[in-house]
Amino acid sequence: MSTLLHVLQHALGRDEFGQRKKHLTEDYRNHYVTGEGGKSILVCRQAVVDGLMVEHKATGISGGDPWFHVTDAGVKYVDEHSPKSPKKTRGQKRYERFLEVSDMDPDLTFGDFLKREKEFG
Repeated sequence: MSTLLHVLQHALGRDEFGQRKKHLTEDYRNHYVTGEGGKSILVCRQAVVDGLMVEHKATGISGGDPWFHVTDAGVKYVDEHSPKSPKKTRGQKRYERFLEVSDMDPDLTFGDFLKREKEFG
């Protein structure tokens, strides 16, 4: 069954550590759709009672299921209750930089990236 923290993080588009994607300064979404038979409906409805989410009626765009959005209190809950992300090694950080650059240059190999990084430091 989904946990409250997981549902709130997912609704906001954040990872398991409550972090946004690096290039974003704001959450890029704020909705969670779950049906009456879904595993998360009870979690979402309890979050409504706790003031962490608001429930909206089912619509065609939500597939006929109710949908929920996270309140400011819910965002604060995510910020305060998400675990700290583990420290990354120098190599992991370098590989993340490669992934960011390779999105703009799909032909760039990791080896070429390392040569370029060494050259331009």
